[in-house]
Amino acid sequence: MPDAPYTKKTAELTGNSPQEIWERCLHTIRNSVAPQAFSTWFEPIVPVHFNNGCLTIQVPSQYFYEVLEEHYLSVLREVIDKEIGPTGKLNYSVVVDTGGVNNKNPLTLKLPTSRNDTLFKQSSKTQQIQPKSPSVNNFSPFNAEQADWQTIEDSQLVATYNFENYLEGDCNRLARSAGMAVASKPGTTAFNPLMIYGGVGLGKTHLVQAIGNKIKQLDSNKFVLYVSTDRFVNQFIDALRVQKIQEFTQFYMQVDVLILDDIQSLAGKERTQDIFFNIFNHLHQKGKQIIITSDRAPKDLAGLTDRLINRFRWGLMAELDRPDFETRVAIIQMKMESEGIYMPYEVITYLAESVENSIRELEGILVSLVFEASVNNTEFNVELARKTISRVIDNFEEQIDIDFIQKAVSEYFQIPIEQLKAKTRKKEIVTARQVAMYFAKTCTNFSLKAIGQHFGGRDHTTVMHAIDAVNEHVESDMQFKNIITELQKKFKVK
Repeated sequence: MPDAPYTKKTAELTGNSPQEIWERCLHTIRNSVAPQAFSTWFEPIVPVHFNNGCLTIQVPSQYFYEVLEEHYLSVLREVIDKEIGPTGKLNYSVVVDTGGVNNKNPLTLKLPTSRNDTLFKQSSKTQQIQPKSPSVNNFSPFNAEQADWQTIEDSQLVATYNFENYLEGDCNRLARSAGMAVASKPGTTAFNPLMIYGGVGLGKTHLVQAIGNKIKQLDSNKFVLYVSTDRFVNQFIDALRVQKIQEFTQFYMQVDVLILDDIQSLAGKERTQDIFFNIFNHLHQKGKQIIITSDRAPKDLAGLTDRLINRFRWGLMAELDRPDFETRVAIIQMKMESEGIYMPYEVITYLAESVENSIRELEGILVSLVFEASVNNTEFNVELARKTISRVIDNFEEQIDIDFIQKAVSEYFQIPIEQLKAKTRKKEIVTARQVAMYFAKTCTNFSLKAIGQHFGGRDHTTVMHAIDAVNEHVESDMQFKNIITELQKKFKVK
C-alpha cells in the first residue's frame, strides 16, 4: 500500500507511537460496536508500525482480517478518518496459521497453542449440587411423612451456573445487567419482580441461577430458593391431598429470594395461581426478591389471570434473544477453554454459523463432538462437526447448504460441480459459479471466507465480486433475471 500524502493531521501525529494512536482508535471503536464484538474482533489486534499516515496493525489470521473487512470496514474507515485524517491508511499484517508445532492462534484464548498437544488436558470442574430432597413425584400421603417442600435443605441451585461463564452480548445485555443489580441488592431495586423471558435454550435458567448463586455468595444467610413451576404445582397438589396448604404457603412466605422457572406452566391452573398470587404479594410487601422466567412475554401468557400478569409488570421484563455470531463464537471458545480442549478456529466458526437458535443445542453438540473425537482418537475438523450436527439437529441434511446449492446450479446450467470449483475462466462456467456463490451468500449463514473455500479455496473478495456481478446482471438482463427467479423458487427464497 503506498504511503498516504503528508497532511497537517499526519504531521501532528509524528512522534506518536503506533500504540498511542491505536489506543485512541480503540476508544472510538468501543463506542461504535457491541462489547462482545469489541472484545472478540478488536482487542486481539496489535499495532506494530506508523509511518507517514499509514498505521499497520497485526491480526491473528486471514479469517480475522476478512471478518474486519466484511463487517467492520465502515467503523475502521471512520476511526482512521478521525484519528489520522481523511488520507490516512490502515495496513494489515496477518499472522499466518501454518499448522506447525509453533502455531499460535490468539483467538483461542488460553487453549493449547500447538496442534501436537493432546486433545485433552487436566482441568478442575465445579461439581453440581444435587437436590437433597426426594422427587416430588415420589411424595404421597400414603408413603411419606413429610411433603417435598418440607425436605428441602438447600437453595436447589447448580454451582456451575454463574456470571463468570454467562457471556454478555447484545442478546442478553439488559437481562444480565439487571441480574447483576438484583444480585447486589435483592429486593431493594426497581427490578422486583425481575422477569426474564425468551425462547427455549437461550440461557434463562443459567441466568436466574447465576443471580441466586451470586446472592448466596454475598450473603450466605439469605434464603434463596430455585424451583421449577412444574414442581411448585406438584407441591401444591400434594399439599391439597394431605391438607397442608397453610404449611405449604408459610414455607414459601419465609423465602428471601424466590426464583420460579417457566411460569407459563401455571396456565390454566387457577387454584395454584391463587396461592402463588398470595405468596407473591406477601414477599413483595416484605421487600423480598422475586425472579421469574417465561418462554414468552407477559402479554402472550394465555391462561394466566390478569391480576397475576399485572404483578409481573411491576418490575422489569427483560428479553433474551438469539445470540449473534460473535457471541456464539465466544461461547464455544469459553466452553472449550474450561474443558482444556483445543479446537481449530475454522471448526468453531463452522459450529457458530450452523447452530443459531439455541445455546443449549449448541452446548449439546459440543459435548457430542468432543465425545466422538475422543472415542475415535481423531482431531476436530469441519466434516466431523457437520456429521455431529446432522445427528443432533433434525433435518439438518435437508437444510439449504452450499453443497445443495452447487448441485442445483450445476444441474440447471448443465455443468459438472467440479467445474464450479476449478480455475477455468470460460464464460458459461464463470457465470454459473457466480450464481452459485450468490445463492450461497443469500441462502446460508456462511461467511464469505467459508463460501470461497467451498469453491476451490477462492478468496473472499472473489465471492464479493460474484455477488456484485449477479446483482448488476439482474438489473440489465431480463433473461438472466428469470434464471435467478427460477432458482430462487428452488431454494425457497422469497
